[in-house]
Amino acid sequence: MHLHIVGICGTFMGSLALLARELGHRVSGSDANVYPPMSTQLSEAGIILMEGYHADNLMPRPDKVIIGNALSRGNPEVEAVLKSRLPYVSGPQWLAEEVLPGRRVLAVAGTHGKTTTASILAWLLEKAGQSPGFLIGGVPRNFGVSARLGDGAGPFVVEADEYDTAFFDKRSKFVHYRPDVAILGNLEFDHADIFDDLAAIERQFHHLVRVIPGDGALLVADRQPALERVLAQGVWTPVTRFGDDSNSTWRLVLDQEDACRFRIIRQAAVGREEAIVDWPLTGSHNARNAIAALAAAAECGVGLAFGVDALTSFESPRRRQELRGQVGGVQVIDDFAHHPTAIAATLEGLRASTSDGRVLAVIEPRSNTMRLGSLKERLAASVACADQVFWYQPEGLDWSLEAVVQQSPVPARLVSSIDEIVSAVVTHARSGDRIVVMSNGGFGGIHEKLLSALEARHESA
Repeated sequence: MHLHIVGICGTFMGSLALLARELGHRVSGSDANVYPPMSTQLSEAGIILMEGYHADNLMPRPDKVIIGNALSRGNPEVEAVLKSRLPYVSGPQWLAEEVLPGRRVLAVAGTHGKTTTASILAWLLEKAGQSPGFLIGGVPRNFGVSARLGDGAGPFVVEADEYDTAFFDKRSKFVHYRPDVAILGNLEFDHADIFDDLAAIERQFHHLVRVIPGDGALLVADRQPALERVLAQGVWTPVTRFGDDSNSTWRLVLDQEDACRFRIIRQAAVGREEAIVDWPLTGSHNARNAIAALAAAAECGVGLAFGVDALTSFESPRRRQELRGQVGGVQVIDDFAHHPTAIAATLEGLRASTSDGRVLAVIEPRSNTMRLGSLKERLAASVACADQVFWYQPEGLDWSLEAVVQQSPVPARLVSSIDEIVSAVVTHARSGDRIVVMSNGGFGGIHEKLLSALEARHESA
């Protein structure tokens, strides 16, 4: 079958393309923005990529079209699909119908940490010999791809996004997956372009809770008022809590400020277990991601001691505190953080693990929520753990970052061009510093530009 995917370079749609190719389909796709790492993955898999949206992309005529949720009426390729009466479907529905039937589905939901938690969970199951399938909104470095089928009789891990499904299906993506095990990691307001308020998102999370079977498992983070409100709407599945509350079944105890070492206490009916995690990731947020994944893996028979040992070989996904290079003692780190909570968590973890140098943050507020300015009042406080911040004012951001700079608790600078950022950061940086670039987009290739400029400075020194 020839499948054509409109919006193929998004992390979710690109991952679907990899699964479809693995199933033996001929796959083509189009997107307005084609850039690595997804474009590289797709090309290497033999998938035909077309840049831009045009009716001609539908020639030769595909058997079915999968339409991404970034596309809407008025898009020339969408209009051509409708006009030619081509069979079409949303990405989540295709996944639910073609990949998930017969699999034990483990879904990872929450405002933050989904990609890392899903990557950890897939790795724990892999190390346990279960050969899981997965679809993750990033590229787990332990696997090198964002999606695979795995053993058809094994579990399937899916990053369960609350964003809407398609222009013709406004339900959240995750309601399609009907998981046997679901992690609810956290919940706060986001996606201001489709949700009016937090209550609207809570309602969608409850739609997910509704479809989990009674003999399944619902793993819920403690100390999350929004998640408690979700459960208060009704729950029909056993609930297991995890976090740092002393009453939680899976309890986290941080032994070090940078959270590279922490204890996990499992308080189950069969008795109490305790284990110490010593792993390469930093930040208390990643420790919470780990305990959530361990709890979910336990539902598939993975013991605590085995899981903790597997964590020592886990590598964070690409674009999650990913070290892109180091020149003259200066590190350039790539991170996907684009929400105030995620920005603060990333900087807190880096600050705690940086002993000698400084943390220099370069931030592009690029997400739809940021563009609408819904959370702009929280941005200044989110960078408190940085030593210096460079805010990028991108095109399309209809409000000025000047107030954020003025309210910053640390030295901050507003910059409107990438070349200017590179020049300013490289001039400011010194050996021992860590430059962390935070954006949910390609950011104009700024990482390589920073490394090249650092190299030029180092060679001329």
